[in-house]
Amino acid sequence: MSSFDYDLFVIGGGSGGVRAARVAASETGAKVALAEDDRYGGTCVIRGCVPKKLMVFASGYGVLADEARAYGWEMQDGAFDWPGFRGKLNAELDRLEGVYRKLLANAGVTTFDARAVLKDAHTVALSSGEEFTAKHILVATGGHPVRPDLPNADLGIVSDDIFHLETLPKSILIIGGGYIACEFACILNGLGVEVTQYYRGAQILRGFDDEARGLVAEAMREKGIDLHLGTNIVEMDRAAGDHSLSAAGTGSDAAAGGLHGHPAKAEGNRAGSGPVWVKSTNGGERVFDMVLFATGRDPNARDMGLAEIGVEIGRRGEIVVDEYSQTAVPSVYAIGDVTNRVNLTPVAIREGMAFVDTVFRGKPTPVDHELIASAIFTQPEMGTVGLSEEDARALEPVEIYCTSFRPMQSAFADRPDRVLMKLVVSQASRKVLGCHIVAPNAGELIQLAGIAVKMGATKEDFDRTVAVHPTMSEELVTMRTPMRTA
Repeated sequence: MSSFDYDLFVIGGGSGGVRAARVAASETGAKVALAEDDRYGGTCVIRGCVPKKLMVFASGYGVLADEARAYGWEMQDGAFDWPGFRGKLNAELDRLEGVYRKLLANAGVTTFDARAVLKDAHTVALSSGEEFTAKHILVATGGHPVRPDLPNADLGIVSDDIFHLETLPKSILIIGGGYIACEFACILNGLGVEVTQYYRGAQILRGFDDEARGLVAEAMREKGIDLHLGTNIVEMDRAAGDHSLSAAGTGSDAAAGGLHGHPAKAEGNRAGSGPVWVKSTNGGERVFDMVLFATGRDPNARDMGLAEIGVEIGRRGEIVVDEYSQTAVPSVYAIGDVTNRVNLTPVAIREGMAFVDTVFRGKPTPVDHELIASAIFTQPEMGTVGLSEEDARALEPVEIYCTSFRPMQSAFADRPDRVLMKLVVSQASRKVLGCHIVAPNAGELIQLAGIAVKMGATKEDFDRTVAVHPTMSEELVTMRTPMRTA
């Protein structure tokens, strides 16, 4: 009989933690507990992937009436009902949280709605005052959005807050150039908000293929997003006095609520509660109804007693783990965004499964972080797997097969939208090292292309595949001549 209260105690009720807990309990017979101090489902289900994707869907309908008219339909433009959408969105998130709780209960996992910290290598203390021991502890607490170190930064909102807005602003400034910044720029633009975006770098979506991200930036501008590269914010304040005379519109008093994990600062919760004056690095001064910081995320590993018991904490505050997700303390493991490895929900789930295999099934399973396909839900979407052209040519000689064109559906409607299909191929092995797609539903396309790339498909394997016509994706198997070599 075990001398511990539990075989496994999981801290964090997001996708990775829940998967590890329920599989360990239901499939290996382990006695498992889980503690979560906020909502079950974590970042992805409650304030990330799921609500964001539903907002992507909502924002795409605004252009349908115009496109439908080009195809002969008599259709009137309409207005977007944010309160109506938000109510339905919240109901869906409540439903999904209930599903997560039911999955844990059905698996026999004991759950605690409380914050958990580690007292020692085998002891967890809860904010409820209870303490439990466990043979193994798994930390899966995720991450949180951060504001820059700037006076009055609390006047701006972060991505968690978008879903709680009472009303949409008339104008918004988005700071950042990563996928979160670009996705919300497209979403809000599609919902009728006047969107300005500042990014300090030379091009948005750093780390992705240059050609692909360039096309996304071009499309964003074409759709009306006022994108400023090489630009950052240097000052911000509540709009007042002469500041209110600046260029951008002021107007709606959109109050943000429910700042998950971020207590209100001095003067209460000021974020999103009125027009904000900003000064940029190019000297410009403007007023926006709202400012959104999408300037990065940090792991949720502070004040948990980790360093005190010997767990190594990295430069960004992440929990340092080995290939088996084990920390410097043998009984403590960590998965997901709190480890700052590959911060994607399916990766956290895979890490959770590998943890169960390693610890409870006796099958040491390192996590495979190679060739992970991903999608950026801008408009159009970007799907990518493998190496960018820039990264590949730094490693070996490559051939680049690429085409960009106006797809049939939007060309018929006389819309300027363009798509991109690109393969990066090794000259030596002929393997497809990278596939990059910018197109509507690129996320769906890259999932399938990712299978081929993961299997080690060569360019000739793609060539032997008969095209599905007429589709955009047929270009992936019909490109015969390289655009360039590098």
